[in-house]
Amino acid sequence: MPQARQWDSTLFKGSAAYYERGRLPYAPGFAQTLATALGLDGQGRLLDAGCGPGIVTLAMAQFFTEVVGVDPDEDMLAEAGRSAKHRGVTNARWVAARAEDLPAGLGEFRVVLFAQSFHWTDRDHVAAAVLEMLEPGGAFVHVSDHKHAPAEPLPPPLVAPPYERIRDVMSQYLGPVRRAGQGSLSGAAPHSADGTPDREDLVLARAGFENFERHVVPAGQVVNRSADDIVAWVFSRSDSAPHLFGARLEDFERDLREVLREASPDSRFAERLPATEIMTWRKPHGQR
Repeated sequence: MPQARQWDSTLFKGSAAYYERGRLPYAPGFAQTLATALGLDGQGRLLDAGCGPGIVTLAMAQFFTEVVGVDPDEDMLAEAGRSAKHRGVTNARWVAARAEDLPAGLGEFRVVLFAQSFHWTDRDHVAAAVLEMLEPGGAFVHVSDHKHAPAEPLPPPLVAPPYERIRDVMSQYLGPVRRAGQGSLSGAAPHSADGTPDREDLVLARAGFENFERHVVPAGQVVNRSADDIVAWVFSRSDSAPHLFGARLEDFERDLREVLREASPDSRFAERLPATEIMTWRKPHGQR
């Protein structure tokens, strides 16, 4: 068995409170698209591995008897619990664990889903564990932004967030090498067209999955964003999580907000929602 990566508990330290506000949502209708693709009927169980604050878990809850969100970050799970209560979702529960801890006594599932989280894991080990946890014919699902679609320009006079300038300010405070918890992202493999590095399709084929399908849910809607939203986006990221700035956090936020004011004096921005890419693989029906 491959050795699991050492979990760095500081990877998203301080980011949970900013995550849902800072991140652009998935394409409207992604949950219904996935439900239709998998023939979901309100029965069975979903496991969302690396669920963060439960954004996808809660969107999918209506299609299952129970949804289980798993994440090693206790703050993310606390945010997920608050969101579930606010939305009146009563069939969700939250488990503090790493994907490498699976099956973790959680039982059998119809669907195990990773929303832009599979690349953080020991993928061969995790894929093999997921295969054992799925019911025959169950689905492994990967959800991500559609990263390679050409960006349509915003109509004037809308202003896009100045992401290049934001990254310049980040590098002034954190250095040119992207940080990630106690380490860096400098050695990370580039992301492939499948959304994670090093041929995710081959990882899942090695584990025994079959019947790959890909669905792209269109978006493109213009979303208004405030300066506070963009600041939340910065602090929601592993490479600019609040703890990385230490005693200079207030100075960084002041400089960041100045960049935003220079780009848009009224601190109002806009972005287009990216399409959402859904990829599914199946456990063979005859396999227990």
